[in-house]
Amino acid sequence: MEDCKTPMNRFEQVQAELRLTPKTWLVTGVAGFIGSNLLEAVLKLDQRVVGLDNFATGHQRNLDEVQTLVTPEQWMRFRFIQGDIRALDDCHQACEGVDHVLHQAALGSVPRSLADPITTNSANITGFLNMLVAARDAQVQSFTYAASSSTYGDHPALPKVEQNIGKPLSPYAVTKYVNELYADVFARSYGFNCIGLRYFNVFGKRQDPNGAYAAVIPKWTAAMIAGEDVHINGDGQTSRDFCFVDNAVQANLLAATSTDPAARNQVYNVAVGDRTSLNQLFDALKQALAANGIAYGKNALHRDFRAGDVRHSQADIGKAERLLGYVPRFDINRGILAAMNWYISRK
Repeated sequence: MEDCKTPMNRFEQVQAELRLTPKTWLVTGVAGFIGSNLLEAVLKLDQRVVGLDNFATGHQRNLDEVQTLVTPEQWMRFRFIQGDIRALDDCHQACEGVDHVLHQAALGSVPRSLADPITTNSANITGFLNMLVAARDAQVQSFTYAASSSTYGDHPALPKVEQNIGKPLSPYAVTKYVNELYADVFARSYGFNCIGLRYFNVFGKRQDPNGAYAAVIPKWTAAMIAGEDVHINGDGQTSRDFCFVDNAVQANLLAATSTDPAARNQVYNVAVGDRTSLNQLFDALKQALAANGIAYGKNALHRDFRAGDVRHSQADIGKAERLLGYVPRFDINRGILAAMNWYISRK
């Protein structure tokens, strides 16, 4: 009888292979939003994980939550180092005996970088170079790092294609572009396997809704749940390619484990390949809350555009699909529905 099973996609193959051959992973920024989601995913695959964080933007509560979502045996495979990527010794300690590095530690936020470019530079460039050196010295198999869609700067074309970038619009964008330059030099000079993932507006569980630099989806959702005002920068027609965090996790694991020489030492867009305006996002969040029994009766309040922001952003994800086997499973609406239970549970 003919086997009617659907063939596994690349991500399913990677997950199956990892369960059979556990590796040791380093996740920097492990107590942060994306870092803690990577920790959860990799531990659930029965891998060994070293986590590095200085709690500048990460939180112990994120690690505590992950512990409740994995088995005691899986949690025992996690070793946490409280350290700083700006300290080379901490980076060397963290990389010792590691197979794959998932480098997420950075100071994000365009407004933060405009307010304090020196600290952003220190964390995102000095820290990044320290991690490259330590990982190279430890002879890790792969180094996958969080790049950023901010690198596209003032380039007007849509969708964004990896090889076409403009001038940076913020100190943060400069630092993320320098990361790509350093990674390319390490690949050329040392034969070091680096892959950069240009994230486009990632959202999901454990994304902090508090603070001056909170991302728009958790910030608006928290305000709506509390019945507070929601502010839209500009006319609301500004658009983004919002990417649910599970898509970013998939891209990281595909990149880290890729054995295709053509896929290595590249930069990839990590997104959905769609565009959602801020006005549309506001309506989608209202609808998702209403579906969960929470009515938000206010209209959004508009204010001035924010300095350093690009007007529109949308990714071409063809390169990641072709070379990594990346297939995003969550569009924005499915992602919002998946994340909403977490946001509501934290009200």
